[in-house]
Amino acid sequence: MAKDEDFTVNAPVKRLKGALPKIGIRPVIDGRRKGVRESLENQTMAMAKSAADFLSKNLRHPNGLPVECVIADTCIGGVAEAAMAAEKFAREGVGVSLTVTPCWCYGTEVMDSDPLLPKAVWGFNGTERPGAVYLAAALAGYNQIGLPAFGIYGRDVQDRDDNSIPQDVQEKLLRFAKAGLATAEMKGKSYLSMGSTSMGIAGSVIDPHFLKNFLGLRTEWVDMSEFTRRMEEKIYDEAEFERALAWVKQYCPEGEDINKPEIRSSRQRKDLEWRMVVQMAMIARDLMTGNPELNKIGRAEEAMGHNAILAGFQGQRQWTDHFPNGDFMESILNSSFDWNGIRQPFILATENDALNGAAMLFGHLLTDTAQIFADVRTYWSPDAVKRVTGKKLTGPASDGIIHLINSGSATLDGTGLQAIVGKPAMKPFWEITPEETRKCLEATRWCQAELEYFRGGGYSSQFLTRGGMPVTMSRINLVAGLGPMLQIAEGFTVDLPDDVHETLNRRTSPTWPTTWFAPALTGSGAFRDVYSVMANWGANHGAISYGHIGDRLITLASMLRIPVAMHNVSPERMYRPSAWSAFGTQDPEGADYRACRNFGPLYGK
Repeated sequence: MAKDEDFTVNAPVKRLKGALPKIGIRPVIDGRRKGVRESLENQTMAMAKSAADFLSKNLRHPNGLPVECVIADTCIGGVAEAAMAAEKFAREGVGVSLTVTPCWCYGTEVMDSDPLLPKAVWGFNGTERPGAVYLAAALAGYNQIGLPAFGIYGRDVQDRDDNSIPQDVQEKLLRFAKAGLATAEMKGKSYLSMGSTSMGIAGSVIDPHFLKNFLGLRTEWVDMSEFTRRMEEKIYDEAEFERALAWVKQYCPEGEDINKPEIRSSRQRKDLEWRMVVQMAMIARDLMTGNPELNKIGRAEEAMGHNAILAGFQGQRQWTDHFPNGDFMESILNSSFDWNGIRQPFILATENDALNGAAMLFGHLLTDTAQIFADVRTYWSPDAVKRVTGKKLTGPASDGIIHLINSGSATLDGTGLQAIVGKPAMKPFWEITPEETRKCLEATRWCQAELEYFRGGGYSSQFLTRGGMPVTMSRINLVAGLGPMLQIAEGFTVDLPDDVHETLNRRTSPTWPTTWFAPALTGSGAFRDVYSVMANWGANHGAISYGHIGDRLITLASMLRIPVAMHNVSPERMYRPSAWSAFGTQDPEGADYRACRNFGPLYGK
């Protein structure tokens, strides 16, 4: 019987080295003394405090810890005070810069000149002082010297003593701050490549220049033989391993074995594989973030880990032709829970696809939730479904569906058995209940790997995602001569009648997790129909995040200078630095390409 203590919500913990980034608030002011500045001091500082209070109350880091704001010690009326604020921000570990003002200021004298800090300017919409005039002047100055900044300006005029933040300003503050924090969370961390290239998949040809220049990540490599070394020399916490194995036996029931009877593994072999896949999960985690328990067995070097915010496991084929596959390891680490309770998911890419892993990381940093890794496997047209099943697709699936399925490596959060206001969802770990965790596990079976694919065996997760979840599929691709580009498709998971699902699912491996996805159509371009979405998708993998977060991805991509190649986000939801409009207002997608090429990757070429 399940026990609540097996699913306790862990307290937030900082598991990566380096300080958590903070938001720096810069109250800038008209520097003229003898009346002007003095009359504005209280209002300007109150505006900064209001912004700091709002952001601190509404944002968390993905590890659950609160986001801190740092306010400059004084209002900034000139270059000396700007330098003082920059010094304080560097000392305090600020990763995002927000300038606020209700009035005219001396634009270039008070600006933030740090090229690596994402920056925005909030100009108060009031009639007493020209905050809007300063905002326009400041953005022109940032654009002129090549430091793109986001503009924030409320739609409606406020009274000068009104310290409330209008709803439209709140939305821009949150979107800017969360995306800015995402860039800062990545900076200086690692991508850990466990193994090398998987079956010639281009995304697993690791490009350290992309990771460094665009994401601020260093690249670390270990050979997959490091897993066998740690298994054979018992370089893991043996007490935790026994506890993990008991938890797995209780909460991870086996599913069907579809292998031919003559080649099925023995019970003894299957039990050995269970031990190995649990060890693999622990070892991969320790490789990513370290484990102080290893110090107790004299393994100080291994205890440190690689400070990896993101990792990938090659697996196929050199590993999986001989050892159990990485499906259990990837599924359980990507989930928001394991034998240690409910905790922040790790971000681990199947087949070492670092490009899909990067998209997963974006989704995690922007939503704080677990991410689904899947093959963008098959487009099922309404006619094809009718021919194969005799049934007509209806409701959200009526225009056709895309079968998202991969070899059992998707997060168990992807079952959709968490809930927000009674509707299926994927939530930050600190909001997940023990009951929801049990439901995710109960909906999952662990099927013996198909030995034709995986000669070394292993276990693949088998579940069906509940319909009705708003989700966003994204993917980064590298294109010669262009560099990275991002694709985005918002849509919904859908339910199919049981017999229709069973018929379609049995045409590929039924032992893997399935998500039926219906992208939202716009009637034009890549979203004129579901077939066009599938036909324009740039690779065989996609990262699926809970919620319609295409607008957030677009904001983050603009900070990193990654153009967005296709998306179905409405124009009024798109938010990019003000400089982007200088590259064209009639064709936002083309302007995005031109702006990204002009300014270049955030961390240098």
